[in-house]
Amino acid sequence: MTLAILCSGQGAQRADMFDLTGTVPQADALFAHAGRLLGDDPRAWVRQAGPDALRENRAAQILCTVQALAAAALLDAAWPRRRCVAGYSVGEVASWSVAGMIDPHDALDLADARARAMDAASGGDERMAFVRGLTRAQLAQLCAGRDAAIAIANPGDAFVVAGRQADVDAVADGAARAGALRVAPVCVRIASHTRRLAAAVPVFRASLADVRVRRPLPGTRLFSGIDGASVLDVDAGLDKLARQIAEPVEWAACLAACVEAGATAFLELGPGRALAEMAGGAYPALPARSLADFRSVDGVTNWLARVAAG
Repeated sequence: MTLAILCSGQGAQRADMFDLTGTVPQADALFAHAGRLLGDDPRAWVRQAGPDALRENRAAQILCTVQALAAAALLDAAWPRRRCVAGYSVGEVASWSVAGMIDPHDALDLADARARAMDAASGGDERMAFVRGLTRAQLAQLCAGRDAAIAIANPGDAFVVAGRQADVDAVADGAARAGALRVAPVCVRIASHTRRLAAAVPVFRASLADVRVRRPLPGTRLFSGIDGASVLDVDAGLDKLARQIAEPVEWAACLAACVEAGATAFLELGPGRALAEMAGGAYPALPARSLADFRSVDGVTNWLARVAAG
């Protein structure tokens, strides 16, 4: 069995996101570290925070990263030997740790540094929108001449557009008129993965340069978000990880790379189920679940065992 481990991006933070991962002692040190960054234990913070606080860029990136790292600590003994790892937006920071290449505490610090660099580079008045049902060329044409661009390419002609709020709204309106099957706002208030955040790239790359990077765990392949290529050279991989802030995430290519690497099942670490749903839609013959689907650790490990047994 080869398991594709998917590390989620921000957008699905909620009060109960740590109900499973927050109850195990293996993750206590990670939650303590994240608490020092947030100013409060994330497990308590998410239950007290309002919707606006949950969507704030820096908080969201720390929350999503600690969720993935806690899930990895929780499931360390249950992973199959062969696995591939990919991360969606900030999830790519966690993916380097899940693959064994960066210490989990360093990954939390990097998520914090990434968010701070992005906030400093942002021009404000930014938003993201989801569009399904137009081709990439059609959507690019709607973005042309506007301060908006394709930020994420998902499977099945599904895209995220980001940029200045008025321009993203114009693209969304144009997409609806052009016959898009679905147009919806994304709960992220920064133009991630577009040239608007170009100034954050060298800042984050400098933070990455200060971190010790190890070889991946045996039997593990890590994929870069901007092209779905295997990370074989550390410096080149770190360059791509930094560039991802201001370049589109090619998530469809990442999922395809997992399948080409022999993945026989997908497990999203959460929060949310968006990546598992995309993987299941694109590759319906392969089991695809999210940690959010399970109520207990035993439920997750039993599912992994059943999938491994074929």
